[in-house]
Amino acid sequence: MAPEAPTCTIRPARTADIPEMVRLLELLFAIEADFTADADRQSQGLNLLLQQPLACVMVAEQEGRVVGMCSGQLTVSTAEGGFALLVEDLVVAADFRGRKIAPRLLEAVALWAAGHGAARMQLLADRDNAPALAFYRRLGWKETALVCLRQYRQAGE
Repeated sequence: MAPEAPTCTIRPARTADIPEMVRLLELLFAIEADFTADADRQSQGLNLLLQQPLACVMVAEQEGRVVGMCSGQLTVSTAEGGFALLVEDLVVAADFRGRKIAPRLLEAVALWAAGHGAARMQLLADRDNAPALAFYRRLGWKETALVCLRQYRQAGE
């Protein structure tokens, strides 16, 4: 395993980071069966996230390069009686994996969420991504009995 990257800085994302974050999302979507990379869509989505007061996007930067990212959005949970954080995207560039960057990104988003009153965090992971599932389990994440469903609709339908 590679050593931790001490010079890696975790910080809130900026608009100028979007092109590098889009490249990271391409890596993520290449291994997720449910999504296809589309630079324009991902750029638009990241722009929207950066404008939302109830969303957080953190990046890992090393020597001026964005090498990882994690995003999260607050939702209202009736079960919790308050906010819950949905972790949306966690990805680290292949040549920077194994340096404890992903746990640091998750922790930064978790601290932001706690500061906004979130009672729990949740995420969706590709069921075929065994390394990611093992990573989350090592960090104490637990599977639930819930199943994710989705439906696409056109605006105005």
